[in-house]
Amino acid sequence: MLRKSIFVMCSVMLLSACSEPKDVVIVPKKADLSEVTVGEWITDNDGKVMFDPQTSGLIALDGQLVTIADASADSSQQLKLHVISPQEAKLLTSTETFSFSASVRRSCFYRYLSDQPDLEALAVDPRDPNIIYTVTEDATRTGALSPRCESQYEATGSTDYPTLLVKLTRKGEGKVEMSAVRALQFPLEYDVGNFPNDGIEGLTMTSEGTLYLGLEKDKASQPRIFSLTIGEDFFSSSEFASVTDPQLLLPSFTGGAHPINGLAHYATPQGDVFLLAAARNDNELWVIDLAKQKTTKRIPINFKVNGKEACGEYTMDNASMEGLVVADNTLWIINDPWEKNYMKNAICEADKAHYADLAPLLFPLEIKASWFE
Repeated sequence: MLRKSIFVMCSVMLLSACSEPKDVVIVPKKADLSEVTVGEWITDNDGKVMFDPQTSGLIALDGQLVTIADASADSSQQLKLHVISPQEAKLLTSTETFSFSASVRRSCFYRYLSDQPDLEALAVDPRDPNIIYTVTEDATRTGALSPRCESQYEATGSTDYPTLLVKLTRKGEGKVEMSAVRALQFPLEYDVGNFPNDGIEGLTMTSEGTLYLGLEKDKASQPRIFSLTIGEDFFSSSEFASVTDPQLLLPSFTGGAHPINGLAHYATPQGDVFLLAAARNDNELWVIDLAKQKTTKRIPINFKVNGKEACGEYTMDNASMEGLVVADNTLWIINDPWEKNYMKNAICEADKAHYADLAPLLFPLEIKASWFE
């Protein structure tokens, strides 16, 4: 009887020692959202890389990807759309040089738009896939507007030369027309500031006709996102189109440069809609809830290259992602070779010539449900 009592007491003591006190809260370990993506050199049918296209946007059309060049690209790449097969990272074709509608020719901005304009970002209109939008950034190289035009468009709320939203219309057989243009205005209370080369770098459009515009930095060195509603008569006016601040929950910073250099949008299977932003300097993907219910997730990305010959896979020192778009369950990212830093990536002799040519890469990233939780 004594041995049985001792056994019972020991068992009770052992159970008490192993059980958790009721006030202990187990906090789940924070999920690691970092991603790795391996890029492929974009080559043509002859195996040659794209020479200095300064790729500045990415959209999906007809099962392919489409990009555009900015004003710092080689002149042969400018004022065209470049079509890429995502599965092969193959440059399939480039359109003819853009033509210009009569309304664009008559506008205050034809001289600038026809001579190496700084076109940044692309957005396809979901209501009509033959309509594509692009936007201008740095126009400091252009001559002054005429006195009449300068008077009409001086109240930009930002740079001296206005930011321009440009409508491109696909005409078939490799022809694209710059069919309309409208100057954008930033209300003074938004404190955008006058930064000609830190302007709008990202565009994306929802099926309802809301165009989101990603700004690299404002007067307080903060990235911003603005919006416009593009209705049927939007381009019939020659007046400013004033942007709106949807007050999305963006990260804020006390120092450094943290620009947004690309935008895409994504709807989850549950119907929640997010913006995906390319934070180039941070090598991060920002997942921004359009309903403003969830804080923005910042997803670090490690960019690697599928190197040629003996290179193998290696990590880039500076990827400079610029355009991104969702196609099926893949986020495609294209980079904009930053001349100042691009040769820092040339750690393998076999790839060195590609970096010297300022050739871009295409990166796939599988979309994860955890990004949107």
